Amino acid sequence: MDFSIVTPVYNDPRIRSTIDSVRAQRTDFDVEHVVVDGQSTDETVGIIERSRDEIDTLVRQDDDGVYDAMNTGIEAATGDVVGILNADDRYQDAAVLQDIHDRLRETGAETAYGDLVYVDDSDDVVRYWESGQFRPYKFYLGWLPPHPTFFVRRSLYERYGTFDKSLHIAGDYELMLRLLRKHDVSTAYVDRVLVRMANGGQSNESVGNMLLAVREMYDSWRKHRLAGRYVAPFLHPVEKLPQFVRDPPGDAVETQLFTRS
Repeated sequence: MDFSIVTPVYNDPRIRSTIDSVRAQRTDFDVEHVVVDGQSTDETVGIIERSRDEIDTLVRQDDDGVYDAMNTGIEAATGDVVGILNADDRYQDAAVLQDIHDRLRETGAETAYGDLVYVDDSDDVVRYWESGQFRPYKFYLGWLPPHPTFFVRRSLYERYGTFDKSLHIAGDYELMLRLLRKHDVSTAYVDRVLVRMANGGQSNESVGNMLLAVREMYDSWRKHRLAGRYVAPFLHPVEKLPQFVRDPPGDAVETQLFTRS
């Protein structure tokens, strides 16, 4: 069971740390890194060129948004399991992919996920997203696993489709709703922090974006003819509130920066 990690990027020099964190993974299986660059125009271009030997597949092309870029990466991937790691994120430590691999193998699940911390520019933890065990009813309460920690067997994308690129913000929400709720795909929880994510995010950039995210979540429930559309999208922002006050585990507070060897 080999892995493919897909990284979409556009004008984000932080991809250097992302590449380093993928390269640093200690595994007993192959890990393929697929980078999809939407024709960057800043220093990102040089960083990618200098990192070319560490990238297994590089696609450079104009895209129709981040979800279109993710779909391109998934189509280029050859691993049995696909993970998405954005250019401003990195893995918590060098054992993340091995832990996901072992959990999938021991449970036979088709997907797996874990916890995530948001970090500021100093790499200090400012939010802790503790996922907890999956239960179908949780979706109705606004629950969702953090997408950068969500790993999917590639065969599921072939069976149920990739990201809906008509969505601007909630494409990851729609995908996980489709897999875990509509199609009842099995999943396994890895009870630890897997990803350090840069604080912010498109859905939190403005009130307008937050409202658009809720609308797209509502549309996702309606599209799949699921009854939760009148509740879940509106509870999702409320479900996030404990992330700001919950204390992260000690090993997540410790910073592990990956550097080139």
